Amino acid sequence: MTDSDAVRLAFRQYSDSGPALLVLHGLFGSHTNWGWHNRHLASNHAVFGLDLRNHGDSPHSNLLNYPVMAEDIRQFMAQQGLGQCAILGHSMGGKVAMQLALETPHLVNRLVVVDIAPAGYTQSADGHQRIISGLRSLDLASLSSRGEADIQLGKVIEDSSTRQFLLTNLVRNRRGVSGYQWRLNLDAIESSYQNLRSWSSPGKPFDGPCLFIKGGNSDYIKPQHKNEILNQFPSAEIKIITGAGHWVHAEKPRTLHRVVADFLNQ
Repeated sequence: MTDSDAVRLAFRQYSDSGPALLVLHGLFGSHTNWGWHNRHLASNHAVFGLDLRNHGDSPHSNLLNYPVMAEDIRQFMAQQGLGQCAILGHSMGGKVAMQLALETPHLVNRLVVVDIAPAGYTQSADGHQRIISGLRSLDLASLSSRGEADIQLGKVIEDSSTRQFLLTNLVRNRRGVSGYQWRLNLDAIESSYQNLRSWSSPGKPFDGPCLFIKGGNSDYIKPQHKNEILNQFPSAEIKIITGAGHWVHAEKPRTLHRVVADFLNQ
């Protein structure tokens, strides 16, 4: 992996005063999924919401793994003239944030990891393969509306909130062609899915301030992960938000905001 493998990430800057904070979304997401949190955190931080490669409005690439995504973040920081930043990452974005902190600790002054561990996952905890199959099942060329897409997707994915989250990636075809297209690079996500489930610690432990947040109803952070977290992030605090699953930011937004803001403002 070289600097030339990096892509120029799409982003939104929510404020320009205070210490810099980069917010990284999870798989199938974009910076807009964290919009409420980004706006609230912007009262004390210069918040940048980023679209990771193959997601949102960022470029597509066949390369999709944590080292290359961490390089995207380093290049973004250089392009924006940012020194040390606080980094908040959820799920896949949390692994990108951990990769960055372990490889280049001088760039990260505070780290928040939401509902993911520095560990490999042998199974998809919430049916990612089923989601990919569901997205591929839609006949994009013949779709006339998002409502029609929701009906079709409902045959595969029963949960309405999950469908609405996924359908934020559905956009009308450009250049006057009828039908819809995915903003996601489904081909790269599917072919690189094993890379996203895996984890290999890239260097020495990150000794800086670090907060891991677990959704109480989620099994992404299990009791056996505690040692792995502390081995790689020895200063880590681990907090549990009860009543929340993997999408803590959507299910318990105010509680999560309070926990994150308290940690960042210490």
